[in-house]
Amino acid sequence: MEQALHSIQIPNLEIVGTSHIARQSLQEVRYKIENFKPEIVALELDRRRLAALLSDQKQKPSLKDIKYVGFKGFLFNIIGAYFEKKLGKMVGVKPGSEMKLAYKLAVEKNLKIALIDQKIEITLRNFSREFSWKEKFRLLYDILKGVITRKPEIFFDISKVPSEHLIQQLIQKVKERYPNFYKVLVEDRNIVMANNLAHLLKVFPGQRIVAIVGAGHEKELLELIKQKL
Repeated sequence: MEQALHSIQIPNLEIVGTSHIARQSLQEVRYKIENFKPEIVALELDRRRLAALLSDQKQKPSLKDIKYVGFKGFLFNIIGAYFEKKLGKMVGVKPGSEMKLAYKLAVEKNLKIALIDQKIEITLRNFSREFSWKEKFRLLYDILKGVITRKPEIFFDISKVPSEHLIQQLIQKVKERYPNFYKVLVEDRNIVMANNLAHLLKVFPGQRIVAIVGAGHEKELLELIKQKL
């Protein structure tokens, strides 16, 4: 198999960008773990999300959870999960399958597993606090525009990992239209993940790490890690 489309490597670290509903991502994850032969597999997950991914039972949030993350964060989580599940059904891949595969391969090979993402509760709480009314109206407008015209501004095949050029287009669009959305869901989490990966490189010198993250995180993660080493 050819090298992953979104794969960035520095000494002892390979960052692989995936799509959570693309079958291609399953192939890339297996290929990287089999060929790079890491001692550590790092996942863009926290404990709660991993538990939900491995469990067949859907976890229902408590009133305490909703109060902590805020209504906007709670609603965003429900809507995001719904659309991801719907898209996953369209392509025949359950959301997060590549993360689940990476976890299972790591267990089978007796590799260390590192959960490097920020706690989902913190991300959703920050989303509730920082997602502005201006961005809400823009989001509503963009959704209605897409429903009415049925012509997306940027088209791509959801069954495959988007190209680097396309990812940069999408990132730039989100940055311009929803700056707080981008900050909370991408920039802030990149800082947390970069800190955790840099820590792993220092604590386990010489050990190889494969980090599985969503496509679009790789470049900034790499730059942030370089600043910390």
